[in-house]
Amino acid sequence: MQKNFMLLIAVAISSATFVACNNEGEKKPAQDTTVVNEVPAEPKMDAPKDIVDVASESADHTTLVAAVKAAGLVETLKGAGPFTVFAPTNAAFNALPAGTVESLLTPEKKADLTGILTYHVVAGSVKAADLKDGQVVKTLQGGELTVSIKDGKVMINGANVTAADLTTSNGVIHVIDAVLLPKK
Repeated sequence: MQKNFMLLIAVAISSATFVACNNEGEKKPAQDTTVVNEVPAEPKMDAPKDIVDVASESADHTTLVAAVKAAGLVETLKGAGPFTVFAPTNAAFNALPAGTVESLLTPEKKADLTGILTYHVVAGSVKAADLKDGQVVKTLQGGELTVSIKDGKVMINGANVTAADLTTSNGVIHVIDAVLLPKK
């Protein structure tokens, strides 16, 4: 009996030792409030910007962005596309007859504004190198734009392309110096 008792004590001590040793590696630290050797998080890469995002970041396109919002085209121009936008500058809008922009931004003129803005948009991503002198491209509005190239300078319906191939996540932007008005 004493032999069995000793064996039982030996098993109990061995088990306790085994469990204690085994738990040593599994100990979870208490809520650690100190940080040791912290590795800085990797910087987040910005998602590619769409046409509306790029235009919104340009100080020269605040009127265009306001017009896109007033026409309800933000969601469209943030869509998958691809689109090519011939983007008039603020100066181009300012060159229109006095009161034109203000009138177009009213709710009553939303259809007219939408027509003018979609006349500046072509389906597909058309880079400057893809444009040819005399080429005619169809706009989302349904009208056509004519490309002219002279001495390496590109014009769209007479408007000068002042900056080309601004690549976005859903197309390309070409900055122009005039507002293109569709034929009625």
